[in-house]
Amino acid sequence: ILRASKLFWAGYPDTAIPLDRALIQRLEGVIQEVRPDFIFVHYHDDTHQDHRHLSTCTITATRYTRNVLFYEGPTTQNFSPSVFVDVDSVLEDKIATLRAHASQVSKTNIEGLSIVDIARASAHFRGIQGRVRNAEGFVPLRLFININP
Repeated sequence: ILRASKLFWAGYPDTAIPLDRALIQRLEGVIQEVRPDFIFVHYHDDTHQDHRHLSTCTITATRYTRNVLFYEGPTTQNFSPSVFVDVDSVLEDKIATLRAHASQVSKTNIEGLSIVDIARASAHFRGIQGRVRNAEGFVPLRLFININP
């Protein structure tokens, strides 16, 4: 569904992503191999420890990376995006991807509300903020916009 050419999986069990030098070095290795133009990672203010730890390690591992953007998830707190991307044409692809992650779909602890429901509501809310129908909001750690004269 993601159309990824390669998957990097560190093998950490759920809720056990460490906050340590080894993870930073592992991330640096992936960054050196892939040489991405953009890196997207969970926003650091999050109630889920895996999201917090990965975000913090990524901040260090991307210290030489030009474009690093934080995104929100259902457990993100205090998120105030300043960058928006219109996702109306790809929202159903995102929903399909979320549905494929079957172990997480109903893990919201909100009766009658799934991850899919939250993703649709968030896309619509961020779209309203960005003045489109559906959007994804981001908080930049670093974002370079090249304007050629």
